Amino acid sequence: MEVESIGVVGAGQMGAGIAQVAACSGYQVTMADINEEAVSRGMDTIRSSLQKLTSRGKISQQTAASALGCISTTVSIQELGGSDLVVEAVPEIKELKTRTFEQLDELCKDEAILATNTSSISIDSIASSTNRPGRVIGMHFMNPVPVMKLVEVIKGTHTEPEVTAEVTRVIESLGKTPLECNDSPGFVSNRILCPMINEAIITLDEGVADPEAIDGIMKLGMNHPIGPLALADLIGLDTVLNIMRVLHEGLADDKYKPAPLLVSMVEEGKLGRKTKKGFYEY
Repeated sequence: MEVESIGVVGAGQMGAGIAQVAACSGYQVTMADINEEAVSRGMDTIRSSLQKLTSRGKISQQTAASALGCISTTVSIQELGGSDLVVEAVPEIKELKTRTFEQLDELCKDEAILATNTSSISIDSIASSTNRPGRVIGMHFMNPVPVMKLVEVIKGTHTEPEVTAEVTRVIESLGKTPLECNDSPGFVSNRILCPMINEAIITLDEGVADPEAIDGIMKLGMNHPIGPLALADLIGLDTVLNIMRVLHEGLADDKYKPAPLLVSMVEEGKLGRKTKKGFYEY
């Protein structure tokens, strides 16, 4: 089956970005969230992003207008039932994701592909909540979605080869680069990235250097485009903590134990950019 329509569950930063790039590539997109306020914020995010891209000459006004015309919104997940591909982009909480997939499995047509944008949770564990594990796959977009080229394609134990092939085709049609890996805690990207961020947080907590110096050393010395603490603020400290917990539990190795400072900051509600305060103030 060739994908022509795409459903997106979640209108947050990642969901809105996925809906935007899909619509810009000509797919009919339905973006769902739990209430009108959430989908309205998602559409505002998309409009703002498209405006920036047109002002920089990255896309034409015609492409932006056409993309907006390709997106419909809903507060009812049932309206995604006719989509050929549904991408879940809800918060990184296993119970929430499995519950979402249970719903999608019941309402989507049998041939539909169900993809998760999870950044760390096992594809097999998510797929086991459905009656179609062969048609479940990971599509891990990078943040910010309209800018970043990579999509990590994570194959579960039962993911059918034709599903992987079709998802790869879709990703390429979005102008992205699909790179495959097998199901493992944190996959490749976050298994390597988040322990580095965690170590930067430990370095800060031990008083080795201040945030500006830590980030500056990694940017200027390692040629990273953004420092690890600023990146944690961008990702969301709660998301980083959830990923570290998945790694710690899944790999049973204390080198993945979340930094105490990370835990305490999340408990205090200092989550980074989305709360205007993390390792920096915004």
